[in-house]
Order: sequence, then structure tokens, then C-alpha cells
Amino acid sequence: MSDRVQLTIEYDGTHYAGWQRQLNGPSIQQEVERALHRLTGERVSITGASRTDAGVHAVGQCAHVDLTGTIPPERLPFALNSLLPRDIRILKGERVGAAFHARFNARGKEYEYRIFNRRQPSALRRHFTAHVPLPLDDAAMARAAATLVGTHDFAAFQASGGTAKTTMRTIHATHLTRQGDELVFTIHGNAFLYNMVRIIAGTLMYVGLHKLPEDAFTQAIETGDRLLLGPTAPPQGLCLNRVFYEAACM
Repeated sequence: MSDRVQLTIEYDGTHYAGWQRQLNGPSIQQEVERALHRLTGERVSITGASRTDAGVHAVGQCAHVDLTGTIPPERLPFALNSLLPRDIRILKGERVGAAFHARFNARGKEYEYRIFNRRQPSALRRHFTAHVPLPLDDAAMARAAATLVGTHDFAAFQASGGTAKTTMRTIHATHLTRQGDELVFTIHGNAFLYNMVRIIAGTLMYVGLHKLPEDAFTQAIETGDRLLLGPTAPPQGLCLNRVFYEAACM
């Protein structure tokens, strides 16, 4: 008889083709499944809450896996981390109900996007920020971000290749702060479309550069026109901070 285990995972996505198993390069899912096989002898498939893209990071990715072994879930981080590459770490393991699903039971997610705003790029933070060399208008960006809050049809905020059945999404909160040379944008919503956060981040950069008006998001929501938004921001600035679940799902 197997137990369903939830894993909380942190990773630097720089050298990976994304979360999901790929044919064109190593993935986070593949590395964790390989470590589980070496540890338990079981060939298992893990399911993540978010299919982060190539180069995107996470400090709070959640996944579930069914295991039949005798290793207590709380001991899995210690065992698996000795078998994983240094840029992937299991932070927590816990037993959950058999009906728990890391993706379908998620009630919300929080993402963070970091912009390095200095004339010269950073040698140390290049894998974790997008570089904008010109001054950004923080206040204009914050005002624009605030217009996203609420339930809207975000059809214009989806990159080609998205498979969502509906483009209605609810944004609970946005927050923009400056930490020295870095601008940190945080967004919490019930769910996100394919590349939605990166499209929002790219638009905010254009608002901050005064290339787009502060009501660009409102116009795009009302018209569904992708051309009213900015470019898709680079992946390295994006990080999955947290996945939210109701206690009853666990």
C-alpha cells in the first residue's frame, strides 16, 4: 500500500528546461524522480503545483508523489538532498490524504519578479533578476500593478501555447518595493495563465520607462488585445514563492 507524500521544493532553474520532464534538456521533475528511484528503488512520477518554465526559480514549489517505502516523509528531505544536484533542495516532506493533488487542490499562488535597475548589469545577480539599465518610475509601476487586483478576463495576458479552459482569474494582491538596485514585484492570485506573470512584469517595465500608460492593464483587460501590453519579461527574474492550500485538502 502506498502513501501520498507532499514535497516542498526549492530550486535554481538556471540550468534546467523547466519543471516538467522534457526531451530537450534536464528538468526539475526528472532530477527529483531520479533521486527518488535511487533512494527507494521505485520508479515514480511526481506532480508539481506549477509547471515553471526554463530558467524560472522556486522557493516554495509543491509536489505530490505516491511511495510504498518505509522512510518517514519527514526524513525524505535529508535523504533526497544527498542525492540531488546542489541547485535543487527538498525543504519539507509530509504525509497527505490519498485524494490530495498538488496542482488541482491549489487555491492560490504567489510569484515574485525581480528587476535589477542599474546602469551596469550585475555579475552576481544575473541569474535571478532581469536587467533594466534606465531609471524606472516605481510609483507609476505600483499604481499600474494595483489595477490588476480583482476578478477579470485575462485573455490578453496569455502567451501562445496556453491550454487553459477559461481565462478568468482573480488577483488578490500586488506589491512593489525597491531594495537598493532591485525592484521586487510580488503578485498573489488564485491561478495564472501561461506566461501571465512574465507578461505582467514586462508591461510594468514599459510603464516604468514611460513607454506604456499606467492604465495599460485596464485597456488590455477590456479589449483582450495582447498588443496593448509590454513584452514577455525574461525568465530568470521570476520565482514561485508559495502555493496555497485549504487545510481540508491535506
